Amino acid sequence: MQEISSLRFSQRLLVGLTLFSMFFGAGNLIFPPFLGVQAGVDMPAALAGFLVTAVGFPILGVMAVAESGGLTALASRVNARFAFLFTLLIYLSIGPCLAIPRTASTSFEMVMRPALEGAGLLDAAFGGFSALGLAQFVYSILFFALAYAVALNPEKLTQRLGKFLCPTLIALIALLFLGICLHPLGDAAAPTGSYAQGAFATGFIEGYQTMDTIAALNFGLVIAMNIRAFGIRSEGTVVKETVFAGAIATCVFFAVYGALAVIGAEAGGAYSSMENGAQTLTLVASDLFGPVGTVLMGLIFFIACFNTCVGLISCCANYFSETFPVLGYRGWAKVFAFASMVIANAGLTLILKFSVPLLVAIYPVAIVLIVLGLLSLASKRLLTLKALYPAAVVATGIFSVLAGVEAFGVRVPGLSDFADELPFAANGLEWIVPAFVGAVIGAGLSVLAARRA
Repeated sequence: MQEISSLRFSQRLLVGLTLFSMFFGAGNLIFPPFLGVQAGVDMPAALAGFLVTAVGFPILGVMAVAESGGLTALASRVNARFAFLFTLLIYLSIGPCLAIPRTASTSFEMVMRPALEGAGLLDAAFGGFSALGLAQFVYSILFFALAYAVALNPEKLTQRLGKFLCPTLIALIALLFLGICLHPLGDAAAPTGSYAQGAFATGFIEGYQTMDTIAALNFGLVIAMNIRAFGIRSEGTVVKETVFAGAIATCVFFAVYGALAVIGAEAGGAYSSMENGAQTLTLVASDLFGPVGTVLMGLIFFIACFNTCVGLISCCANYFSETFPVLGYRGWAKVFAFASMVIANAGLTLILKFSVPLLVAIYPVAIVLIVLGLLSLASKRLLTLKALYPAAVVATGIFSVLAGVEAFGVRVPGLSDFADELPFAANGLEWIVPAFVGAVIGAGLSVLAARRA
C-alpha cells in the first residue's frame, strides 16, 4: 500500500467511530441510564464525574499507550516484573475472565430472555435441561463464533465496525432519545443513595464499571494497527491520528452518554422499582414504542456487546500471540472465544459479582499510569526521574488493592482504619492523596540520586 502523510476526514471519522464502537459495550449502555435514575435532578453533576472516568481517562489512555509503544512499554517505567504481571492481569480482566463473557451474558439477557418469556418458554425444560440454560448455551456458541470470525482480521475493524455497525448503533440510540423528546416521560426525581451525598464523586466511581480505562490500555495498539492499514508509516503521524480518533470518539461519547443519562433521569420520575439500567431502557422503549421497543432494545444491546467483544478478542489475541507465540494470533483468538463462551454460561450475576472488587483494585493504578504517561509526553524530563513511576504506583496500589479486598467484606486491621481517615475516602477515592504523595517522594528521590551521581 502506498504511504500517505495523513488521513482524510472520512478516514479519521471511520477510525474514530471504530474506537467508539470498541469501547461502547454492555456497561456503557446500562450505567448512564441508571445514573440518571438515581441522580435525578443532580444528573448533570453525576454525569460530569462519570465522563471523567468513562470517557476522559479511556481516550487519554489510548493516546498514552500509542505514544509509549504499548501497555508493556508504559508499565515498564515502573519495572519489568510489574509490567509483565500488570499487563497480564489487565488482559485477563478485559479478556476471558470478565469483560468478554459479560458481552455475551448481557446481550443474551436483553435479546433472548424477552423472546423466551414472550413465547412462554422461560420455565420450560427439554431433556432435563431448562429452556433458559439451553438457549444461553446455544446463543453463546453462535455469538462467539461470529465474533471470532470478524476478529480474524483486526486491521479491517474500521471497515466492519466503524463503517456499518457503529452508525447503526448510534442511529438506534438516537431514535430512543428522539422518542422521549417528542413524548417526555416526566420530571427528574430527587437524588437517592450515594448520589445524594456527592453526585460528582459517585458518578466518578460509576465510570469504573465501564472498564474502558482498562480497555484503553489495550485498544491503543489495535487503533494504531488500523491507522497503519491506511498507509501511515511515521510513528509520529500514527500518534497524531490516534489523537484525532480520540477526539472524534469523545464527541460521540458525550452525545450518547448525555442522551442515555437524560432518558434515565426522566424514567426515574416516571417509573418506580427499577433495579438497573437495562431494565430502565427496556421500560422506556416499551412505553414509547410498544412491542417494537423490545426489538429495538435487543438490537441496541446486541450490536454494542458484539462490537466490544470483537475488539477485546482482537487486542487480547494480539498481546498473547506476541508474548506467548506458541499458538499465534488465530490460536489465541480461538482460546479466548472458547473460554469466554464457557464462562459466559455461568451467568451475568456471577460475573458481575467479581467485577467490582477487581476493578476497584486495578483501576486507580491504570489511571495513575495514564496520567504519568501523558505528563511524560508533555515533558520528557519526567522519564529521567527513575523513582517517579515506581513510587506513585506502589503508593496507589497499596490503597486500591486494600479497597478491592474490602469490597469482598474483609478489613485489614490498622490499615483499613487509616485508609478511612484519608481525604476523599468517603467517596471511594482514598488512593488519590497516596498517589500524589508517592509521586512527589519518587521525584524527590530521583533528583537526590542524580545530584549524588
